[in-house]
Amino acid sequence: PDGRKRTYTWLTQVADESSLFMARLDPERQSVDGRIHKALLGGLIMTKVQVGVTPEGQSDQLLAEADINGMTWSANVKYGSVAGGPMYGMNYFQAITPNFSMGGEGLYIGVNNNLAASYALRYTIPAAGDDLPTRKMPGMPSPEPPSSTIVASFSPNQGLTLNYKRIVTPQRVTLGAELNANPMTLESAVVLGAEFAWSRSKLNVTLDGNGKMQSLLETKLGKEPGQPKLSLSAELDHMRDEMRFGYGLSIDG
Repeated sequence: PDGRKRTYTWLTQVADESSLFMARLDPERQSVDGRIHKALLGGLIMTKVQVGVTPEGQSDQLLAEADINGMTWSANVKYGSVAGGPMYGMNYFQAITPNFSMGGEGLYIGVNNNLAASYALRYTIPAAGDDLPTRKMPGMPSPEPPSSTIVASFSPNQGLTLNYKRIVTPQRVTLGAELNANPMTLESAVVLGAEFAWSRSKLNVTLDGNGKMQSLLETKLGKEPGQPKLSLSAELDHMRDEMRFGYGLSIDG
């Protein structure tokens, strides 16, 4: 976005079961940013602090927020300073039944005196055989059972968004779709996606309404924890007649 064709950053991170400390330095932009996450009251409250500083000062920011999780509800409150102006935010999400939940969010940005609000509904449809036990893979969280999830959100500024997620095979095959529609501008967009997971590899594929296809293949180069991970990405844009390819290697110490 800033016109640079390459970037170099220095990053350090320390984490344990209840906290995270991260700092990053960008020598080219001469910027420094950092994050602190800390769990309180046995994980009932998660506090977060984010700081960003640049020489110009126009994009400096300070944000503090707290996530609060109850038995059937969750909430978030935040306060900060963005571009020299205050920012306030709050959201609340409540489960009405085991399969149906709803909530809303409000955000105020003092720089442009902008007040934004959004509302969301979530409904889960258990699939046939949902009561059957699912196999838990070693070192992985418990898999989600086969089901379909529909999420609808509305914002006066961004319009209506519909998301659909279908877990075909737990920890193996997941399908999804997203539809965005703005009644004010009469603009819409649709994206279809699929995820295929194996024991040491994962493939993500997406296709949008403009014929743009993207794929990402990630594979672990070994069976032991902490082994290097190889990533291969590809993009095919039929409308612009463009093709891109990239690769990455991640090594954990």
